Amino acid sequence: MIPKMPHSSGKTGFLYLPPYRVQGLSVAGEHTTVQVPELDITFDVGLCPRIILNSPFIAITHGHMDHLGGLPYYFSQRMFQKMGVGTAVCHPDLAGPLQDMMRSWVPIENQRTRHTILPLCPGEKLEIKNNIFLHAFETSHTVASQGYAVVEERSKLKLEFQGLSQDQLRELKKGGTEITETHEIPLVAYTGDTEIGPYLYQDLVARAQIVITECTFFEEEHRSRAAVGKHIHVSDLGPLLEAWEAESVVLCHLSRRSMISDARRMIDKMYGESHPRRVHILMDHRTNRVRYEQQAGARDSE
Repeated sequence: MIPKMPHSSGKTGFLYLPPYRVQGLSVAGEHTTVQVPELDITFDVGLCPRIILNSPFIAITHGHMDHLGGLPYYFSQRMFQKMGVGTAVCHPDLAGPLQDMMRSWVPIENQRTRHTILPLCPGEKLEIKNNIFLHAFETSHTVASQGYAVVEERSKLKLEFQGLSQDQLRELKKGGTEITETHEIPLVAYTGDTEIGPYLYQDLVARAQIVITECTFFEEEHRSRAAVGKHIHVSDLGPLLEAWEAESVVLCHLSRRSMISDARRMIDKMYGESHPRRVHILMDHRTNRVRYEQQAGARDSE
C-alpha cells in the first residue's frame, strides 16, 4: 500500500522512494529537518513539526541553529505526549553544550525534561532498530560536523560452507567455526552541510540506496558563497552523481536566493540526460505531488 502524504503537505516536503518516505522541511539558514519514518530516524531538527515526533532518534549533523533549534521542543513533546524519551545523536564536540542547553530550560519551565544526548564519533555506529545501525562519518563545514548513514547488517553463510547440510553446519558451529559473515547494506546516507571531500565518496555514501544531500547554491555567481560557507554548489554534483549508486538523490537546504522552479530546470539541463528522474528536490512541492499522484494512480490500476 502506498503511504499517505503528510497532512501539512503544502508545507512539508515529501517523497515516496519505495520502501521509504523522505519528508521534512529544509530552507538554508532557516530550518532543516528530514525524516525517514520507516527507519525511526530524523536528521537534524531546525524546527519540530509534528510528523517527526514519532522518531525515537534525531541525528544532528552540526551546531548551527537552523539544524538544532527545535531540539528542546522535540524532547518536551515526546514526554508530553507519552512517546518515551527522545535521543539526540551528535558530534562529541556538541554533547556538552547541548546538555547545558537542556539544563538552561529547567529554571525557565520550572521542570526537568527527560532526554538523552548521545555523542557518536565519526567511524562509530549505534543500533537504532534490529540489525539497523546509524553510522557517523566526518564532513567539513564551518563548525564541527558529521554526516550519517543508516546501514542494515545481514548475516550470510560463508561461501565455503554453502551446500552443506544443517547437521554439518551444526557440527562446525559446535567446533567453534564461524560459518557466517556480516554484510553491510547502506540504506540511506545524509550528508548534512558540507563542502566536497573524499568522505562523500566512501562506501557508506556511495553504495546507499538513497542519498540526501545539501545543495545550497545554484547561480554561477554564488560559487564563492558556497566555498566560503563550505556548502555544495549544483555544479559540484556531477562527480558525485557518477560515484553514487543511489537510485534516488534528494537535494535539500536550497537557499531562498534560488527559486525552486529555476533550480529544477537547471538540474534537468545539467544532469537530466545522464541521470533522468534520479535527482529530486525535497521542497519542490509541485513536481513531487505530480510524481506522488502518478505513483498512487499506478498502484490503483494494479
